Formats: sequence, structure tokens, C-alpha cells
Amino acid sequence: MRIFTDPRCLEHAAPRGYPELPARLSSILDLLRGSGWEVAVPEVSNDTAPDTVRDAVLAVHDEGYVARFHRAAGRGDSLLDSADNPLSPGTWAAAWAAAGTALAAADWVAGAGGRSAFAAVRPPGHHAERAKAMGFCFFNNVAVAAEHLRRRHGVDRVAIFDFDVHHGNGTQHTFEDRPDVFYASTHQYPFYPGTGAADETGVGPGEGATLNVPLPAGTGDEGYAEAFEGRILPALRRFAPDVLLLSAGFDAWQSDPLGAMRVTEEGFRRWGHQLRELAAEVCEGRVLAVLEGGYDLASLPALVDAHLEGLAGGRPEPRPASRI
Repeated sequence: MRIFTDPRCLEHAAPRGYPELPARLSSILDLLRGSGWEVAVPEVSNDTAPDTVRDAVLAVHDEGYVARFHRAAGRGDSLLDSADNPLSPGTWAAAWAAAGTALAAADWVAGAGGRSAFAAVRPPGHHAERAKAMGFCFFNNVAVAAEHLRRRHGVDRVAIFDFDVHHGNGTQHTFEDRPDVFYASTHQYPFYPGTGAADETGVGPGEGATLNVPLPAGTGDEGYAEAFEGRILPALRRFAPDVLLLSAGFDAWQSDPLGAMRVTEEGFRRWGHQLRELAAEVCEGRVLAVLEGGYDLASLPALVDAHLEGLAGGRPEPRPASRI
């Protein structure tokens, strides 16, 4: 297991009362480094996105949207598209850094069997639509990574499993007409953003390549286990992806201020263990998890650590941070 991050992800500042704080990421990284996880910081230009990152983002987002985002950031606008998407002087760089870090992690995972990685990034991404910022998200990091794996690495089949408490509308809409990218989601329902009903199963040639398992508020480890073991894992096994991506949101936690679920730390650890076993069976262990939500600052680092322990199959040996 290797952790990928970029310090520029901390530059997206938050106004008073806003839950998607830089401290979410900094606290996670402090704990992971202290626990001995291998943390890598990919070298990305400090003021412009490399061509490969730009091409990957434009494969998922309209060029007009990217230009509009750039203009809004350059003018010093206070938000983009909604009150959930405030802008600060560091937002533009942070959004590119998050996408670029997800790509660097995807490149590493694709390089050999048995590799798993976690992209510790913000802003999150799974609500970002092709031409609209939503729900704290500007670029859809996991969708960008999935399409990059298809185009750059020739990966035939990619699966994305999203366990954030909110449905990943942007990711679903990006791939809902595609048979080569499978999107599965467990999420509180009805809830923001209003999508993710069980009858949303794909469009046209993508019919059957979307699986939504909406869950009622108050669902805990037992209810999630039924969804995982009865619906999600069998569907992922049938699809048999070459790489498994995770939209790793930790806001189904029992004390998260934005959700109403009852998942415990052991629940997140168990999910990691089950997904590791599945990946070993169907895609040579190739797994990339990308950070999405999770807003209880006191507990979030431990939840991530527990999930990675399950996903990696154990605790790491202490080692210094590295640059690649």
C-alpha cells in the first residue's frame, strides 16, 4: 500500500462553518505518516497542470467548464456554481493537484500486479459533473483516474465502488452509458444529491453497468454487510475489472456531522479486507482508493487508517516518507 498526496491540496481554504476543511487532509496525513505508511508526493508543476493531467481532466470535463472555473478563480470569485463550492486563492491549484495525484497513483497501480494505493487528496470529486461543480467537488478525481487507466494504460475494464454516504452523481453520469466502466454505490437515501435510486442501472449500451444500493438513514455495520456481501461484492466479481477504484468516503461513520449512518471503525476495516480479497481474486490486487468525504475531524484519521489496514492486509512497517 502506498499513499499519494500533494501539499497543494491543503491550499483550498474554507470559510467559517464550512465542513470540507484543510484539516481533514492534514490530520489524515499526520496519522498515516506517524503510523509508518509509505507516503509519496508526486512531482507536479506548481503553477500549471502538465499536459497529461490536463488531457485526463478534459477527457471527463468540458473544456468550457474548465475555462469557466479558471476565470472564476482568477477574478477572485467567492464560489463556483453553488454555495457548496467556495473559491479561495488556492482552490485552482488544489483541484489540479488532487486530479494529478489521483493520476500518479493510478499510474503506479497499473504498473504491476499486487499494487494498492490511496490518493489522500482534497477537494473531493465524486459530485463534480462534466460541466458543473457540486457538493464540495470541482474535478471528479476518481472518474479522471478511471478514464486515464482506459486511455493511457489500455485497461479494458474498470470498476468504481463508491461507499461515501452521499451518492456520486458525477461519477455515475460520466459513465452511465459505458459498458466498460462499472459504477456501484452504497449511500444514504433519500439524501443529497437526490440521485442514486435503485432503478438507476445505466443508459443504452451501459445498461446494467450501474448498481445503486440505497440505504435508509441509521444503517450500521450489519445493514452494510448485507449490501456488501449480497449485492456489491457479487456484482464486482461478475464484472471482473482489471483495476478496482474506490471512492473512499468516511461520512457513513456513526458520528459524522453530515450523515446519519451508524458505521463503526471496524466496519471500515472490514470493507477494506473484503475489497482486498476481491481484488486479489479478480484483478491481481490492483486497487486505488481516492479520498472523498468524511467530516468528523476527531475520528476521520483513524477511520482512514483502519480502512487502509484492511485494504493492505495488515499494518505497515515504519519507513520514511519518499518523493517520486
